[in-house]
Amino acid sequence: MPELPEVETTVRGLVPVLEARRLVSVEARRPDLRRAFPVDLRQRLTGARITGLRRRAKYGLLDTDRGDTLVFHLGMSGRWRIDPGELGPHDHLLLETDEGRRLALNDPRRFGSVDLVATAALDDYEAFAKLGPEPLGEAFSADTLGAALRGRSAPIKALLLDQRIVAGLGNIYVCEALHMAGIAPGRAGGRISRPRLTRLVEAVKAVLVAAIEAGGSTLRDYARPDGELGYFSRQWRVYGREGEACGCGAPIRRRAEGGRSTFFCTFCQR
Repeated sequence: MPELPEVETTVRGLVPVLEARRLVSVEARRPDLRRAFPVDLRQRLTGARITGLRRRAKYGLLDTDRGDTLVFHLGMSGRWRIDPGELGPHDHLLLETDEGRRLALNDPRRFGSVDLVATAALDDYEAFAKLGPEPLGEAFSADTLGAALRGRSAPIKALLLDQRIVAGLGNIYVCEALHMAGIAPGRAGGRISRPRLTRLVEAVKAVLVAAIEAGGSTLRDYARPDGELGYFSRQWRVYGREGEACGCGAPIRRRAEGGRSTFFCTFCQR
C-alpha cells in the first residue's frame, strides 16, 4: 500500500501539470472504486481551477477555486499517470487541463477512493477528523508523542501505526524508524524514556525525508506520476531483509503480527 512518502511524491509529481490549471474535462470511467465516485464530481470539477496541491496523512488533496477539494487515496495499487499514450482498463478517472494535459487515476485493485469535500470543512471530513499530527510537522515532537503514549502498554510499533497518534505512518517506515532509533518494536510505548522518544521522533522524520527524496518505495504496483519507480527500497535497513545481516552483523528477524510483517534486529533494538 502506498504510504506517506509515496503519496507525497505523487502530489509533488502532479504539481507541474495541475497547479493553476483549469480542468476542461472530468470523466469517471466506472461508477466506483472502493466506494462510489461523488455523483456530481463532473459538474463540480469541470471548469474549476486547481489552486493548490497538498497531502494529509496518506491522502492527496487538490484544492480548487470553487471552494471544493478533491481528496484521493491510492489504496493498495493506485497511481496517477500523466499523459498516458493509451487508456487501459484500470484508468478509472480522467482529468484534462486547459493546457491539453491528461491525467489518469489508475487502480487495478480498486481499493482507492475519490471524494469531493468543501475545503472549509476538511477538518471535519470523516477520514481527517481524528488524525494525529503530521510526522514531518513541528506538532510531532517528543513532547506530543510522549503525551500520546503515556500509560500505554501496547507495543510501540502498533502505537505508531495508530493514525490517531501520528498521521500517515505505515509498516515499512515504522520498521525502519524503530531500527534507526534502536527501539524494539514490541517495547511498551508508555515505558520509553524521553531521550529515546527524542531519538525516535528524529528517526521518523529522517526516514520519511530520505524516502521522499528517493521517490518512495516500489513494492508491486506503485510508480510516480512520471512512470518512475520509487528507489528507497535500496536503502532499507531491515524491512524485507529477513535473514540478512544487520549493520551490526546480527541477522535481521521477521515476526508476523496482525497480517503485517515486522522486521527488526534483536541486538540493535532494545
